[in-house]
Order: sequence, then C-alpha cells, then structure tokens
Amino acid sequence: MLVIVGYIIVCASVFGGFAMAGGHLAALFQPLELLMIGGAALGAFFVGNNGKSIKATIQAMPSLFKGSRFNRALYMELMTLLFEILSKVRKEGLMSIEGDIENAHDSPIFSKYPAVLADHHIIEFITDYLRLMVSGNMDAFQIENLMDNEIETHHAEGEIPVHCVAKLGDGLPAFGIVAAVMGVVHTMESVGLPPSELGMLIAHALVGTFLGILLAYGFVGPLSSLLEQKLHESSKMFQCVKVTLLASLNGYAPALAVEFGRKVLFSTERPSFSELEEHIKQSKSK
Repeated sequence: MLVIVGYIIVCASVFGGFAMAGGHLAALFQPLELLMIGGAALGAFFVGNNGKSIKATIQAMPSLFKGSRFNRALYMELMTLLFEILSKVRKEGLMSIEGDIENAHDSPIFSKYPAVLADHHIIEFITDYLRLMVSGNMDAFQIENLMDNEIETHHAEGEIPVHCVAKLGDGLPAFGIVAAVMGVVHTMESVGLPPSELGMLIAHALVGTFLGILLAYGFVGPLSSLLEQKLHESSKMFQCVKVTLLASLNGYAPALAVEFGRKVLFSTERPSFSELEEHIKQSKSK
C-alpha cells in the first residue's frame, strides 16, 4: 500500500509542479519514448540475468505491494511453538518429537500455529535442526556453524531480486539518454521544418532523459531498497530459531531459551517479556 502512496506522491509532485509552472502535461506523454526506454531495460534485464534470477525477481515483485507479515503476533507464535517443542523434549526426551518433525503438517504441536506452518522455509529449518539434535551426533558448535552457513545461503538467495531490480534502475537513466539521442537524430533529419515544429521535436526528445531519470529514482530504484528491507525481516525468523535451539542445546530451560530468541528480534516487533510469557500461558491452557 505504501508503494502506491509513494508513487502517487512522486507523480503529483513532479507533474503537478510542472503544470503549476505553466507546462503542458500533454507534451510529456510520449509512448514511443517509453517503448524505447522500457523495452531496452527489459531486454537488458533478460541479457544480464539467468533463468533462476529472472524467476526469483518476478516472484518477489508481488510482495512489494503487500504489508509485512513479520509482525509481533507471528514472532510470538514462533516462540511459543519453540517453547512447546523444547518443553516436550525436556519432559519426554528428544525421541518424543520424532513424529512431530517427520511430518510437521500432521503434528498436533505444529498444527496449533498455522501462521508459522504456512512458511515452509522456516518449518524446514526448524525440523532439520531438531532432527540433527535427535540424532545426537553433533555438538552445539557444529550445529551453529551449519546454521550460519544456511542462513547465509538464504540471505544470498534473497539478495538476487534486490540486485536485479537495482541494476535495472541503474540502467534506466542511460536508456533515457538513448531515447533522447534518438529524438535529437530525428530532429536533425527534420531540420527543414519551421522553428515551431523543430522546437516541439526537441521537447519530445528531452522527455526521454526526463522519463529515464524519473523511472529510475522515483519508481524502480526504491523497490530494490524495499526488497532489501523485507529480506532482513525474513532473516530474523531464522536467527530467532537458531539462537533458541542453540540455547536449548547448551542446557538452558525452554523459558530461557525462548528469551534468548526474543532478544535478537527488531525492537519494533519484539514482544516484551511479560507479553511473551502471557501468550505462552494462554497457549498451554488451550
């Protein structure tokens, strides 16, 4: 929603200011300039990226127009899930959760937390490392190193759309200049026309530069920044799980292990100690 609001503000400021200065908005409507700029940028996008990068970028675009799902309620659900799993391990032993981690979607524990269960990446992350804990063949340092490597891989994959969109935005001003030069060439070959018509052709050519810069810094460039912010938000869930499980491996009680995980969250979404404690109590009473 904020993306749409931002676009409206950009358009209202630029075009509104131009109109208030006495400019004619019709002069800025140059579909052929947009065709040259947009078509060249799209072609360069396909040339500069492989199939996986193009697919990842296309899949990431719809998320830009949605609000963040990484809110306080989701994190409390995640930490309550971890608390319940670790409590079962503490009471009944590691082997007691073998059925839960082998089929999380049918697990009576996981099914209580649908928001977390809907994220297959985080569910796979949790169950994989619980499975390693059940095997008992790895110590906390080995598991921590493996977690760090997996989170780094997740972050690297998430950065692919960020870089693709950023590169696309960086190229738009140059393609705007290309469109402007093409307009100037057309003007020069029409040098025999009356001055009033030549002036119109020159104005049309300059619109290419204007559109390239506006699209780059007002529309496409900010999207890469937003994608990066969303990537950092998604990484926090993995870090929360990592810190909580490692604290449990090091012998801390479930309540303390979950507190470790709570501390790594961003302050804007981090629930207070009492909020998390109350949420866990309510979950246990169900």
